[in-house]
Amino acid sequence: QVQLVESGGGLVQAGGSLRLSCAASGRSFSTYVVGWFRRAPGKEREFVAAISRSAGITYHADSVKGRFTISRDNAKNMVYLQMNSLKPEDTAVYYCAADFRHGLGYSEYEYDYWGQGTQVTVSS
Repeated sequence: QVQLVESGGGLVQAGGSLRLSCAASGRSFSTYVVGWFRRAPGKEREFVAAISRSAGITYHADSVKGRFTISRDNAKNMVYLQMNSLKPEDTAVYYCAADFRHGLGYSEYEYDYWGQGTQVTVSS
């Protein structure tokens, strides 16, 4: 079991940066693949990025590739999403999620545990 709490969201100007954090609690955090997802107003939740258990492999959605970077620090039970060059279309609630059963994946249905989300609003 793992519990996840996101933080770091807020209001930022287009072109600016934010770093989201996901604090995890529970046993054997390093055994979980972790992903970031987001849900914009009126839209379905979509995949943003995922990172492997040992942080050796990452996968980023095309819409954020080159701008967002996922990372993790297993010693601190933390996962991060560094967001640069933010655009208004990045406005969404961002969620971190953990998956014990699968390998690195981009489907929300593969993930077992979810945080409560943190709001990111990008002004034009």
